[in-house]
Amino acid sequence: MAVTRMKRFRDFWPYYLQEHARPGTRALHYAGTSLVAALVAAAPFAGRWWMAVALPLAGYGFAWAGHGLIERNRPATFRYPLWSLRADFVMWYRFLTGRMGRDLARAGVRPDGTVDPARRMSV
Repeated sequence: MAVTRMKRFRDFWPYYLQEHARPGTRALHYAGTSLVAALVAAAPFAGRWWMAVALPLAGYGFAWAGHGLIERNRPATFRYPLWSLRADFVMWYRFLTGRMGRDLARAGVRPDGTVDPARRMSV
């Protein structure tokens, strides 16, 4: 069976949220994205080259730990790298602005971290 690739970010977003259904996974993503934002903000003042190397380690390290240890799934980064990166920042922003709950509900993600089987997306 051939798998169709998503062509629009708005179609990818609910899938991404389902792949991040458990609160612990999202928390690790928020920590990694916050660390990335802090490194980017500090880099011009610190002038340290290692900060550039630390960016992917901080972002992906936390995220992949969440997928491996909590969610137990394969990160969307491997199939949709740019959309996944964008979605990390969208998810972080929506968390910071208090709008993640609404997006999760629309994607069929329940408060207990499970996904409504009738709404489960696969790619």
